[in-house]
Amino acid sequence: MEKMKKIKITLKKSPINKIKKHKLTLKALGLRKIGRSRILPDNEAVRGMINKVSYMLEIQEINDEVK
Repeated sequence: MEKMKKIKITLKKSPINKIKKHKLTLKALGLRKIGRSRILPDNEAVRGMINKVSYMLEIQEINDEVK
């Protein structure tokens, strides 16, 4: 069995009055409302987007087993 890493991200701060690129990054991650969470694959593209807006997010790593 292989383990696939995933990341759970939760929007903690409002994107109002933030840089436009940061707002678009949140939209691409699928985060639109405060308190909403998404579980995404742990890869370089997702990590790059998370690093850009990390000051507005809460991040948790999740390990899932794939059969």
